[in-house]
Amino acid sequence: MRLMSGGQVEAAARTLAAEVPVSLTYNGIAHVVMMATPRDIEDFAVGFSLAEGIVDSAAEISGVEVREIAPGLLVRVDIPPARQEELIGKRRGLVGQTGCGICGVTELEQAIRAVRVVPPPPSLGAQAVFRALEALSSHQPLNRETGAVHAAAFADSAGNILLAREDVGRHNALDKLVGALAREGRDAASGFAVMTSRCSFELVQKCASAGIPALVTVSAPTNLAVDLARRAGLTLIALARADSALVFNDPSGLFAHQAAQPPAAPATHPQG
Repeated sequence: MRLMSGGQVEAAARTLAAEVPVSLTYNGIAHVVMMATPRDIEDFAVGFSLAEGIVDSAAEISGVEVREIAPGLLVRVDIPPARQEELIGKRRGLVGQTGCGICGVTELEQAIRAVRVVPPPPSLGAQAVFRALEALSSHQPLNRETGAVHAAAFADSAGNILLAREDVGRHNALDKLVGALAREGRDAASGFAVMTSRCSFELVQKCASAGIPALVTVSAPTNLAVDLARRAGLTLIALARADSALVFNDPSGLFAHQAAQPPAAPATHPQG
């Protein structure tokens, strides 16, 4: 039912976003359980493996099997034995949540990994940033139905969105995007990521691990996210709205001589 400000109550229906436990296992050994939206799970498994540094490339993953086991999904990811030994050596056993990407990390130093330095981004201008932001909502069908999920999209240097993934967790949405990029063989360094969420440090870590050189988020970053972006040489733009955006890190000087302003409206000419 819907409560109205005037005190009335009326019947209402709403589509709810699905959220289920997804257990990721490597070579049959349990690693992590994440609460996630049960779609694009193969992308999620590959992207998580890449973004968390479990493998260096999608070619190291020889198979992904997804099975429904109530109340969620069991995902088996097959990786080389040497990678499995490294994973076990990290002694990382965690239970993930949609609001936190590091719950249960057994060693504090594992929470903030050394970030990989990314290549310079392609020629990226303010017009491309705002073009991608304007188009983002059209790539969020699940959020239109539920109003409860995040989106992560990949745009080319002109701001055209090429891929997008959705999930109840912002980290999961980015993992799915990273996995989709890898599975389709797209060059992660050829564009930038756009996300509907705030910019936590994990998102910077994941972009750097995947080789995505620039990240745009609609909400503010944390101080650690900005610090990691500087260490990684990652271009970071946040608080991105239809009319403005703040550039927090610009290592290539892409925006040094241009204001981050939205695209100008088409000129109109009086008829006479």
